[in-house]
Amino acid sequence: MQIAVLTFEGFNELDSFVAAAILNRLKPLGWAAHITSPTEQVTSMNGITVQRQKPLAFAAEADAVLIGSGIKTRDIAADEDLLARIELDPARQLIGAQCSGTLLLAKLGLIGDLPACTDLTTKPWVVEAGVKVIDAPFVAHGNVATAGGCLASQYLATWMIARGASIRDAEEAIRYVAPVGEKALYVDRAVGVVAPFLSDDAAIAA
Repeated sequence: MQIAVLTFEGFNELDSFVAAAILNRLKPLGWAAHITSPTEQVTSMNGITVQRQKPLAFAAEADAVLIGSGIKTRDIAADEDLLARIELDPARQLIGAQCSGTLLLAKLGLIGDLPACTDLTTKPWVVEAGVKVIDAPFVAHGNVATAGGCLASQYLATWMIARGASIRDAEEAIRYVAPVGEKALYVDRAVGVVAPFLSDDAAIAA
């Protein structure tokens, strides 16, 4: 499973890094989450500059794609040339977006009139784009999921692992990163949030 974590200038570190770190817990199974950007380097909203691992074109060939948020997402959403370079296929790929990343999904035509999640700051822009925003941390429709709030990245990662591997693998990944003394609580919460949205053919090995 090769995953593109779309990361743009002004990105939110929690969105890109937390999800990527959890997903990369499955490296023994051949999984790899890559920071994927349109430029060689991107600088976060807090001034952290990172080197991309994959170019933007990688999103078209990846098995799954996550779109994080950032302080410049509205500019990206208005950049038609840049949007045209983002080629996603929900029939073949698992696609997730977080916070203002949901705005990009809307602009790419991948949400339509389905309800979606985003953060409170981005909500007016997503609504303006014609999307019904619900007051929830996570929702999925088939192969497309959205999440709201920085720490909701754990839910996107849990959903993607459960869909691409198994619920057991998702539980183990969350258990590893969860605080000591609260591991069962975190696992139960993460699985409880995403379980209603797992399709019938999702991997559910016990």
